[in-house]
Amino acid sequence: MILRQGTAADVDATAQILGDWCEATPYIPALHTRDEDRQFMQTVLNRHDVLIAETAGKVQGFIARDQTEIGQFYLTPGARGQGTGAALIAEMKTRSDQFWLWCFQANAGARRFYERHGFVVDHMTNGMGNEENLPDIRYVWRAKS
Repeated sequence: MILRQGTAADVDATAQILGDWCEATPYIPALHTRDEDRQFMQTVLNRHDVLIAETAGKVQGFIARDQTEIGQFYLTPGARGQGTGAALIAEMKTRSDQFWLWCFQANAGARRFYERHGFVVDHMTNGMGNEENLPDIRYVWRAKS
C-alpha cells in the first residue's frame, strides 16, 4: 500500500467509494446521485488536503482535511481491518497537531476506530445539524504535548 496526495485524477475512484458506502449503509438516506458524488469529490480534491491509500494502482480509501476538520474518510470494504484507515489517520496526524470530525452515532465500527486512535468525544447531537438528520458525534484529536 502506498499513501499519496489526491489529485483530480482520483475523482471517479473516490466518488465510487463514497457512493458505495452510502448505498451499503442501511441508515443513510439516499440524498445524492452518483453524478453529485463526483461533483462533490471534484470540489474536495481541488480545495482540501486529500490523502489516498492505493494498492496495485487501485484506490482503497481516502481521507480529506480542510484545515482542522476531517470532512471525509472512507475505505473500500476490502480495505477495512487491513491497516489502511490506521495508515491514513497516522499520516494526517503528522500534518496537524489537532483536528476534528463528525461520525454518525449509529456507526459503531467507526466509533471504535476513532476512540482506538486517540479521538475523544467533544459533543453529541440529535442530528438536526446534518443533512441526513441522523444523531452524530463530534470527535476531536489533539497531539500529546
